[in-house]
Order: sequence, then structure tokens, then C-alpha cells
Amino acid sequence: MIAIVAVDEKWGIGKNNDLLFDIKADMRHFVEHTRGKVVIMGSNTLRSLPGGMPLKNRVNIVLDPCGKKIDSLKKGYILVRSLNALLKQAAKYPPEDVYVIGGAMMYRTLLPYCEKAVVTKVRADGEAQVFYENLDRLDSWKLVEESAPVEDSGYTMTFCTYRNLSPESLLN
Repeated sequence: MIAIVAVDEKWGIGKNNDLLFDIKADMRHFVEHTRGKVVIMGSNTLRSLPGGMPLKNRVNIVLDPCGKKIDSLKKGYILVRSLNALLKQAAKYPPEDVYVIGGAMMYRTLLPYCEKAVVTKVRADGEAQVFYENLDRLDSWKLVEESAPVEDSGYTMTFCTYRNLSPESLLN
């Protein structure tokens, strides 16, 4: 499993249930990684998407303990109601095809199971209310790749890949 996230210089990821930045290069990067893959999100992330609809051209798995099956069938996503059910569902796919896309609670909960994290580091302060784990401070995570700085939409960013040195298994 892979986490994919954009963070500001303080590892902030969100404000008012929305992204901190609207950067075309980062969106292209996200689409390139996740198109045709499996994306895992929490119910708040689903609600934050346009029209509350799942992402097109992907298998969408949504953790929502209070979710309604009829809603998932109408909108076209896989509803799971518990972490255990989510881990079982994710284990049905090749780990390199499964991306955790948010929100903060999903990242925090699933980070130990992720083999890698694809992080867009934006060199700006987005005045975040919600933060991602600072992988540079965790002994179990190692930066293995970082792009040259990219400028777009008035921001400078780098695309980074981190590797989890001891990921937990999805199947206990």
C-alpha cells in the first residue's frame, strides 16, 4: 500500500476539509500515480470531492462506519465500515496498486501498513489545521528519492518518495 499526499513546509495537509493548495503539477502527479488503481479514503475525503462523488477511473474504497450501502451502490464505490474490513478489502489488490488518499485519520491509521509514501512537499505555509506525520522524523521511514524543485501555480515543490523500513502486514 502507498500513501500519496501533498504537504506544506510544516507537514500540513488540510484546512476546512479542503486541500491547502491548488497546484496543477501536483494534481497531474496525483492522477499519474492513481489512475487505474485503487484509492482508499475516509468519508470526509469522499464528501470533499466534487459532488461527493468517487474518483473516476479508479476503484474507490471508502471507510465510513455509518455509510449507507445504497449510497455506495448509486455512486459506485466500495463501502467498508471497519478498519478490519478495510484491510481485508485492500489485501485483495496488489500492494503497489493501492493508494491511501486521505484524510488525516486515514493517513494516521494506515501509515504503518504503507510500504511507501509519495509526498509532494510544497515550499510554503498553507496555514493548515490538519497535519501529516513528519516522515523525516520517523526512524522507520527513509527518503529514497527527491525530484529537482518544480515551479507551478506560484509555488515551488519537490516530489519525494519515502520507504517504510518495516511495514505491517494487511493480513494478521
